[in-house]
Amino acid sequence: MKNFVVKTIANAGALAVAIWLIGNITLEGGSTGRKVLTLILVALIFGVVNFLVKPVVQLLTFPLFILTLGLITLVVNALMLMLTSWLAGVFDLSFHVEGFWTAVLGGLIISVVSWALNMVLPDEG
Repeated sequence: MKNFVVKTIANAGALAVAIWLIGNITLEGGSTGRKVLTLILVALIFGVVNFLVKPVVQLLTFPLFILTLGLITLVVNALMLMLTSWLAGVFDLSFHVEGFWTAVLGGLIISVVSWALNMVLPDEG
């Protein structure tokens, strides 16, 4: 359970950095508290998407992974971010990613920041 909370916090932090750096990734809302709650809910959706959908997509794109020497991972991460944006819209959360190339850049930023935060934040063990 502790690991789940740490990963959610890392995802929320990484999403916040992507929102801050990229103008076409938006999180709207009224108060700061509402934005933080929305960010945490989006981080939960992002975590579920990465847990359930990403392994299936990676398995299906394995030949492309070998062919592109891993660069397809950028596309897979972008698709997971776009799926998260779509699901956030379904759940009436004010998170939006505008366009594929924005999602590629956002996925790259989220991957790097999430990795760094997971290295710094405490973990089980």
